[in-house]
Amino acid sequence: MRSANAHSTGPLNLPPLTGINTHYETQNQVVWNDKERTNEQHEFVYEVSWIPELGMWRQFLRTHRKT
Repeated sequence: MRSANAHSTGPLNLPPLTGINTHYETQNQVVWNDKERTNEQHEFVYEVSWIPELGMWRQFLRTHRKT
C-alpha cells in the first residue's frame, strides 16, 4: 500500500544541481518495511528544475527520512 501527499517548499539551504526555476517538493508516503513487516511514514524531498535544453522538468531526490 502506498499513498502520497505532495507540497512545494521554499529553499532548504541545499545548493541547486542544474537548471532554472529550481524549487523543492516534499512528498509524504506510506512505505512498506519488509523487515519489520509494517507500514511506515516517510518524507521524500525532491529538487525540481526546468531543463531548457530538454524542454522538460527534472526531479531529483535530495533527502529521504522516516517520519
